[in-house]
Amino acid sequence: MNSENHVMLSNKVVKNSNDLPIVVVMVPLPAQGHLNQLLHLSHLISTFHIPVHFLGTPTHNRQVQLRRVHDNNSHPLIQFHDFDIPPFPSPPPNPTASHRFPSHLIPSFIAAALHLQRPLAAFLRTLSSKVRRLVVIHDSLMSSALQDVNAIPNTESYCFHSVSAFTVAHSLERKELFVNDGYKDGEITTPTYQQYFPKELNVVSMEQCFPPEFLEFIGSQFRHLPKMGAGKIYNTCRVIEGEFLEVIQRIEPEFRHWALGPFNPLKISKNGGNNKQSSCSHSCMAWLDQQEPRSVIYISFGTTTAMTDEQIKEIAIGLARSDQKFIWVLRDADKGDVFDVNEIRKSNLPEGYSNLIGNQGLVIRDWAPQLEILSHWATGGFMTHCGWNSCMESITTGVPVIAWPMHSDQPRNTVLMTMVLCVGVALKEWQQELVIADAVEEVVRKLMASEEGAEVRRNAERLGNVVRQSLEEGGESRQEFEAFIAHITR
Repeated sequence: MNSENHVMLSNKVVKNSNDLPIVVVMVPLPAQGHLNQLLHLSHLISTFHIPVHFLGTPTHNRQVQLRRVHDNNSHPLIQFHDFDIPPFPSPPPNPTASHRFPSHLIPSFIAAALHLQRPLAAFLRTLSSKVRRLVVIHDSLMSSALQDVNAIPNTESYCFHSVSAFTVAHSLERKELFVNDGYKDGEITTPTYQQYFPKELNVVSMEQCFPPEFLEFIGSQFRHLPKMGAGKIYNTCRVIEGEFLEVIQRIEPEFRHWALGPFNPLKISKNGGNNKQSSCSHSCMAWLDQQEPRSVIYISFGTTTAMTDEQIKEIAIGLARSDQKFIWVLRDADKGDVFDVNEIRKSNLPEGYSNLIGNQGLVIRDWAPQLEILSHWATGGFMTHCGWNSCMESITTGVPVIAWPMHSDQPRNTVLMTMVLCVGVALKEWQQELVIADAVEEVVRKLMASEEGAEVRRNAERLGNVVRQSLEEGGESRQEFEAFIAHITR
C-alpha cells in the first residue's frame, strides 16, 4: 500500500501547451485548523510541479510553518508571502467565558479579512499578467478579501470549506442563512432531510455553536460567495461523505464540488504487533514504541479550546482511574499571536499526579505531533473535540474517537462520527457543562476495554483501510485529485 498519501502523485508531471505557467494562490483564514488544511493542500498541488503562493500575515505564516509536519526543504515550489496589517487587539483565552467558542481570536479574523483585500488584489493583478491561469483557492471565511477576484484577468477562484461535507449539506438542507447582520435559522422543508440526517441534529443550534459576533462575521463573508467562484473544495473524499456531497451538488448545481481529501500526509506504521521504531523525533514517540498495539488513548482538544482548572482536574482523575495507557496534550488555547509569550496560562494538575500515573501516561505541555501519534501502531483511541482536521486524521489512520464537542461545527461532526460513520462514541450530551471524572473513566474504558469499543475500533479500521486504498493508483480519491489538477491546467 502506498502509505504516503498523494505524494506519489508527483510521478505525473503537468505540461502546459505553452510556456506560461499555471500558478495557485492560497488564501487561508488565520486560524490553525484553517491554515493547516490549506498548507497540506499546497503540498499536494506542488507535487504536480505547480507553483503555489501561500498568502497571509507575517505572524500566521510563521505560525503555520513552525507547526508544519513536512520537510521544510521538500517543497521549494511553495512560496510564503507576508502582508502586514494594522495591529489588532487579542485578549488571552478565557476558560470561564459564557461561550466555548474562542472569541478572543475574532479580532484577528476581522483584521485579516478587512485589511488584506487591497494588497491581495494588487498581488493577484501583478501575478495574473505573468501566467496562463491564476487559480485562487480561498477559505470561505476570507471571501470579502477576494471580492474583486472576478475582475482580474486569467484568474479563476475556488472556495474552500474547512468543515465536513456533512455539515455543509445539513446547513443547506435546513436552508440556514448567513446574512450581513448575522444568522437566520432555517426550517426543515425538504422531504429528504430525515433520510440523510439523524434527528439528534435538531438540538444543535447555530446560536449555541457560535457567539453572535462570529455569526455576524460569517454573514459578512458568505454574502460574497454567490458572486464568485468556479467551484468549491472540501477536505474529504467520497468514500467517507459521498452521499452528502451528492446532497450539496443537488442543492448547488451551479458549482462543481471537488472532494480532494484527505489532505494530511499519511505515514501509517500500524501493523498489528509490529514493533518498528518511530522515525519522529518527539520524545513521546519513544514512549509509544514501548507500548502494546492499540493500547494507548490520545487526548487532545485542538488549538482553540480553553478549559477551566476544575475540568482539567476531572479529566486527570478520570484518566488515572481508567487504568488505560494515555498521552494527553494539555496546553492553553492559541492566542491571536501565538508568539506572544506574555500571560501564558499553565494549567495545574492534581498534586502528586506524576507519581500517581507513573508509566501509565504522558502529559505533553507543548506542541505535539498529532498525525504521527495517531499513525502509530500503539494508538488505539482518540479523545477529541471533533474539529474537522482531527476527524479526518482519525478516519484516515483508522483510530476510533471519543467525541467531546466544544463549539463551531464540532457538534455536527460528532453526530457524523458516532451515528453515521459509527467510528466513535460520544462522551457527553451537547452543552453539558462540567464532565466529571467518573464519566471520563467510563467512556475511556468503553472505547479501550469493552466489546462495544472493539466493534467501533473495527469500524474505524475498516473505514481507514478503504480511505487509504482510495488514495492508491486508480483509487477514487486519487482519480478525483488528478481530475482537479487536469481541470485547472486545461
